[in-house]
Amino acid sequence: MSSVSHLVESVDYDRTKLRIRLLHIGFGAFAKAHVLVFHDEMLRRTKSDWGVAVARLNSGADELTGLDEADGLFTVGEMSGDDLSLCQVGAVCATVHPKRDGVDALPNRIADPDLAVITLTITEKGYCLKDGRLDEDNAGIRQDLATPDAPSTAIGVLVEGLRRRQAAGLAGLTILSCDNLPANGELCRRAVLDFAARLNPDLAEWIEGNCTFPCSMVDRITPAMTDSSFATLENALGHADRNGILCETFRQWVIEDRFAGPRPDWHLAGAEFVEDVASFEDMKLRMLNGSHSFLAYLGALADKETIADCMADPAFRQAALNLMLNEQAPTLSVPDGVDIKAYADALIARFENTALHHKTTQIASDGSQKLPQRLLAPIRQHLKDNSPWPLSALAVAAWMLYCRGVSRTGASLPLNDPLSARIGTIVQETDGNSYVDRMLSLSEVFGDDLPGSAAFGSTIKSAYQRLQTSDIASILKA
Repeated sequence: MSSVSHLVESVDYDRTKLRIRLLHIGFGAFAKAHVLVFHDEMLRRTKSDWGVAVARLNSGADELTGLDEADGLFTVGEMSGDDLSLCQVGAVCATVHPKRDGVDALPNRIADPDLAVITLTITEKGYCLKDGRLDEDNAGIRQDLATPDAPSTAIGVLVEGLRRRQAAGLAGLTILSCDNLPANGELCRRAVLDFAARLNPDLAEWIEGNCTFPCSMVDRITPAMTDSSFATLENALGHADRNGILCETFRQWVIEDRFAGPRPDWHLAGAEFVEDVASFEDMKLRMLNGSHSFLAYLGALADKETIADCMADPAFRQAALNLMLNEQAPTLSVPDGVDIKAYADALIARFENTALHHKTTQIASDGSQKLPQRLLAPIRQHLKDNSPWPLSALAVAAWMLYCRGVSRTGASLPLNDPLSARIGTIVQETDGNSYVDRMLSLSEVFGDDLPGSAAFGSTIKSAYQRLQTSDIASILKA
């Protein structure tokens, strides 16, 4: 990097005064770069006592131990081109991992009288949902229902912790989902209440009456850390920080203003508390995440390693902008005061950030759970309105071709997806139109309506055939 800021903004509040009032479950790269950054800035501005405990459920115990050894301190580096600004985050007071600390550690933390808010980044699959309700056929859910005092899923952990709060006569909590799901708070609420009702209807009634599940919209591009990323951070700091994270400069957090108890002053750090998050959610999921998936699948098939590589190709850049403005934006109820053209242009500029080595294959993961809200929801609107959606069709077809595991030049493409076993069987058994038909039969992705739509099926098949036979950049230019 030719123009790097080495000045580190150090913690300036008294960490000894912090009490654990916030618990974050699913602590990873995004939580470090988003939730904890907002929270840290709030602490800088208020000098309040809102300390944070962070938890992971499955992998990552060693990483949490490494954070403990660093006294909970880590560095966030915000990157734009050749510029890098560094900030030390000090909000973390404790870490929790059931495989390291025992199965009671996390439910007991939820039952701590000081706790007021739980935030979640557990990804779509962490909610164990099927058709908007708790998936009781999920192996983890079945196990947790059988042994509720030793839960392994996030939903089981939440319910057991809340049961312990109820038993102790404590107040309810605000449980705030920060995952890229439409109506994420309502989906979290439904999963928790469904689980609780299976165990004890009185517990479910207590949760419904005492806890809130606000919806939120989160936005910050945070690539997975690589050896190169850690080297960049070390060069800027002058020492290693294996707990550190690099991200873009932009960040946004829109939160439904519905808290069961005390509310952190995140608005002082730029968060927006609003009455209804839905229009913000849809705009972000379709404009940003939808175009991200579009670039990820088509870019990976064209052997483009990162989103910035896609943006360097004029055909990809223009196609992404066209997708946003011509196919995604018309399906939205745009929030008041938002200039949708300016929003699209800002997204393109963010995608062009060469400092963000955001890999197309990383964004391509979990496609079966991402496509419904990012691409298929607007496609349904186009089918209803009889309006064109050619770029959206290319994105869906590109996902199907990506799932076959080979780029156009024969490079291997990783399939990281909850449905990977079923998709793998379809790949082995079919090709061509029969392959598309079998993929369309995945009701978890396409529901019951789209496979029965002749217009949808024929459009996807046509797009798939073009991707198999023509150069991708040429298709996008056309």
